[in-house]
Amino acid sequence: MSPKKMPPKKGGDGPKQPPLIGRFGTSLKIGIVGLPNVGKSTFFNVLTKSQAAAENFPFCTIDPNESRVPIPDDRYDYLCKYHKPASKVPAFLNVVDIAGLVKGAHAGQGLGNAFLSHISACDGIFHMTRAFEDEDIIHVEGNVDPVRDIEIIHEELRLKDEEMIDPIIEKLEKVAVRGGDKKLKPEYDIMIKVKNWVVEQKKHVRYYPDWNEKEIDVLNKYLFLTSKPMIYLVNLSEKDYIRKKNKW
Repeated sequence: MSPKKMPPKKGGDGPKQPPLIGRFGTSLKIGIVGLPNVGKSTFFNVLTKSQAAAENFPFCTIDPNESRVPIPDDRYDYLCKYHKPASKVPAFLNVVDIAGLVKGAHAGQGLGNAFLSHISACDGIFHMTRAFEDEDIIHVEGNVDPVRDIEIIHEELRLKDEEMIDPIIEKLEKVAVRGGDKKLKPEYDIMIKVKNWVVEQKKHVRYYPDWNEKEIDVLNKYLFLTSKPMIYLVNLSEKDYIRKKNKW
């Protein structure tokens, strides 16, 4: 007697994954961001096996360097080994070396508007910060302090979002509130909530503890800089890397 087949459970297997902020696709782009002279171009060259200019002066990179990096995947290697396809096309990540941001970038300091627009075109951020001392390599803020540097970049991204929010709200208010468009009223309410978080409380969009699905749909429409996923990279001296210790 064969075992009785049970009907599949509704809603699939396992707990439902929470919604995520961001754009999803097969061609994703990640930007390397940080202050000038923290090691962004050197990291880009190592990661992509490129020869982008890496010089000891601010804004050595003006136009962003971009390169495709194959993503290591044991499953892909296994399939290629056993099926021996005629052509092999692994998944790629587009990595962009973006010029250093400085304090005041949101207001155009250090060609900041152009550089922030390059970040806007990315789906995620490698945030590079410098934790090594070297008198021969200029630090744009005068001394090494990675915590301060992180806060500078965070604030520039937040201020750029702050600049974006008001025109969006004004447009929605005209249509949804004064124009009586009920379909856009929820979007208007969500943007007011975003403004309170980013402008009034001075927080990043991605730090909000529990955006719901409708809110995330709206956030994904605008893709604010502070909503982008961020990976922090700490550039250590070789000595600190070997001993796995640094005062920061």
